[in-house]
Amino acid sequence: MNAGGLLDARDISKNYGGVRALKGVTFTAYRGKVNVLVGENGAGKSTLMKILSGAEQPTSGEILLDGEAVVLSSPRDAMARGIGIIHQELSLFPNLSIAENMFAGRELRRGRRFVDAAGQRRRASEVLARLGQDHLDPDTLVEDLPIGQQQLVEIGRALLEDVRVLIMDEPTSALSNHEVDVLFNVMADLREQDVTVIYISHKLDEFRRIGDWVTVFRDGALVAHESMSRTDTAWIVRQMVGRDPDSLYVRNSSPAGDVLLDVRGLSVLGAVRVDDVSLTVRAGEVVGIYGLMGAGRTELVECLMGMRRASGGEVRLRGEIEPEGTVQARMAAGLALVPEDRQRDGLVQTMSVRDNIVLATIDRLKRAGLLSGGAEQRTAAAKVAELAIKSPGLGAVVTALSGGNQQKVVLARALLTEPVVLLLDEPTRGIDVGAKAQIAALMADLATQGFGVLFTSSELAEVIAMSDRVLVMARGRITAEFTSANVTEEALVTASASDRVLEGRS
Repeated sequence: MNAGGLLDARDISKNYGGVRALKGVTFTAYRGKVNVLVGENGAGKSTLMKILSGAEQPTSGEILLDGEAVVLSSPRDAMARGIGIIHQELSLFPNLSIAENMFAGRELRRGRRFVDAAGQRRRASEVLARLGQDHLDPDTLVEDLPIGQQQLVEIGRALLEDVRVLIMDEPTSALSNHEVDVLFNVMADLREQDVTVIYISHKLDEFRRIGDWVTVFRDGALVAHESMSRTDTAWIVRQMVGRDPDSLYVRNSSPAGDVLLDVRGLSVLGAVRVDDVSLTVRAGEVVGIYGLMGAGRTELVECLMGMRRASGGEVRLRGEIEPEGTVQARMAAGLALVPEDRQRDGLVQTMSVRDNIVLATIDRLKRAGLLSGGAEQRTAAAKVAELAIKSPGLGAVVTALSGGNQQKVVLARALLTEPVVLLLDEPTRGIDVGAKAQIAALMADLATQGFGVLFTSSELAEVIAMSDRVLVMARGRITAEFTSANVTEEALVTASASDRVLEGRS
């Protein structure tokens, strides 16, 4: 088998006005290998993938497929040549079924006029089984699926095609550990079939399991390219961010103050339940909640924020019971939430960076009942500077920003509500290691200023590095609690697989 380059980018540059997104990049995707692409948000990875999938045209340079120069004029043209892409941000139709989404734009036909719905359902079932989701009905509406299963539907769309090159942009960002294992088995099968995979990921522990080659981008340039077997995690991080990985995360070391948030016996009914949860968050404290998908973490923070109705228990803020379980009441009492799915729940994608930042506090910017454009501009500009948000401008559409900077926009809006306790649901999902470090530093800084911070995470290393205390959830319950002094990865994994309270819960 020829293990040479199947898809090559030669001296690719891409300019957006005066901004150089790519600077003379030469990249090789080896035939029948998993070629991992890493780098901080804004490093140029996604820009190159858009060019290789036909969605963008390079300013200069050329693309070679099987050694022949090609022009990929559109995604359809790229797909016709066997190049498919799975995007990080979902592009599904929530009001259509799984099968309809998988075949959107390429429906199977019976004759010239009719869609072969039965054939689509049968093919969709085959792909779902391949992804370990054979229990799912292909007629289920996508809007009724949790985000992890929606991600698998997106992956399934690409697997329906007979691809030679499959580009996967953060495909595991919303998947459970089991779903990741299933996806990696599929990728191993693709590799055996001589399919070339280009895999973009920020999860170092994951891509080291599956990758054959690793390529590192920084500031629009390719800075390192090496066989995965000749690297380690520290080497990759140093190439990405230019500094030692041990210096990335900062944790607040000041003593905790008074209790700000006191949750007692909180329960939430639903497909994923929360069962009799009690916890506290003190001033100056960062509390992490670790758990696997389906543990109830998201349901808990959404109930605290008033997005879900509690079936029992109470919530106290600064000692006062909060009887009204509405978003407006909880925000007025001092809670703010940065949601897990920033695209669906955190951003208005058609609006500008400025408008997204001030959206929740727009009433405060009115003068004599009229909105002050100058106040909007000044308020948004101050938050952009404070959080170091990289943006073409305040008037730019928010989707023009990288994932990490979009997350900072959501965080900026939450902070403008002047919360007492900030809730963050998977705040580092789908962002690079440098942006993760920035988010961790912001959380530590907020704690130093006397705020309380409660965040959820499914990544062991991060929740350990960023938390003063770690709570573990499993099957809707808190099963263990650890301090930063006694927490270990082994203890967290054990507690996350348990349905009973373990020793160590204080």
